[in-house]
Amino acid sequence: MAATRLESSNQVATTLAPVKHRARFHTLTVAEVRPLTADSVEVTFTVPPKLQGAFDYLPGQHLALRATIDGQELRRSYSICRPAASNGGQISVAIKRDLGGAFSTWANSELHSGDEIDVMSPQGSFTSTLHDLDHKHVVGVAAGSGITPLMALAHTVLAASPTSMFTLVYTNRTALDVMFLDELAELKDRYPARLALYHVLSREQRSSSLLSGRIDEEKFRRMLDTILRPATVDEWFLCGPFELVQLCRDTLESTGVERSHVRFELFTTGEPSAASGDRGRPVIIGQGDKTFQIEFTLDGQSNTVTTPVNANESILNAALRVRPDVPFACAGGVCGTCRAKLVSGDVTMTENYALEPEELARGYVLTCQSHPTTDTVVVDYDV
Repeated sequence: MAATRLESSNQVATTLAPVKHRARFHTLTVAEVRPLTADSVEVTFTVPPKLQGAFDYLPGQHLALRATIDGQELRRSYSICRPAASNGGQISVAIKRDLGGAFSTWANSELHSGDEIDVMSPQGSFTSTLHDLDHKHVVGVAAGSGITPLMALAHTVLAASPTSMFTLVYTNRTALDVMFLDELAELKDRYPARLALYHVLSREQRSSSLLSGRIDEEKFRRMLDTILRPATVDEWFLCGPFELVQLCRDTLESTGVERSHVRFELFTTGEPSAASGDRGRPVIIGQGDKTFQIEFTLDGQSNTVTTPVNANESILNAALRVRPDVPFACAGGVCGTCRAKLVSGDVTMTENYALEPEELARGYVLTCQSHPTTDTVVVDYDV
């Protein structure tokens, strides 16, 4: 799940370099909580001068927020929705209320200007790999709150070059559910020839059948034949629920689009079950139990923890038992905050929605989803 400073096309090669931060929480003050729809808000934080460098970001990155709600520490990740060039010492995320979501409900109902909250430095790789945006065409497909990272991406791509183009397909249930409706209209007015904007409503009839109803494979193929045209597209960004993102990825691949040109990000769904709060789930090592040994390095300091084989414990959960500052956010294999490099040993990953194939090839793993399969496993969070 960032923004970048782009002022002219010949500066793009340097400003799109990845921003790497140690995943560390800082306490920020809420500057504004602005309603977007009946069940979503934009939350803006003030970033003091001494933390400006820690909160530099690329369009598409996200922030992990941490708060204690009803006595329980909760962490959730939300995408940054404003381009960095316009941040002025502030950083903003959009939070949509999820049914049964404790954190999102609290943020929509209880979070106010002047409140303080722990905010992690920007993370995520849902960012552009293009080094020159002249004459480049970028397409985004978003559903619901999936629009959030694409707001920053669209602003950045269009501002980067007078010849860049951005096409956005944005699907919601009804017009009342559309987040950033006015901002999208303003962006369209600013770039009428270079921004193509298509609102798809699943529960409202529009003048075009292509823009009415749920996006299924048949409808998406029609879009590819008419308004999207893959042969003209240099990079794709998909953000939304798993079903829509997977449908689009599979359909694009079947039409010959290389997966390396398709970036995707999923909604974080469900409650973390493997790790919560500031420490890992406790385990008991019985006498004679077979164990794995996990060694990890964080901030230059190495630690070792032992975990029983029968506990099927993740590396993250084990590490949290001895280092409560080990980075994580969703604990569901989605955000990538807990990424580390596997130095030695072997693991199996239960889920992976955050790491790209090239990251896997270089030995990176998601520690929240990684379980040891050899007697000793060594990982490094600092690499």
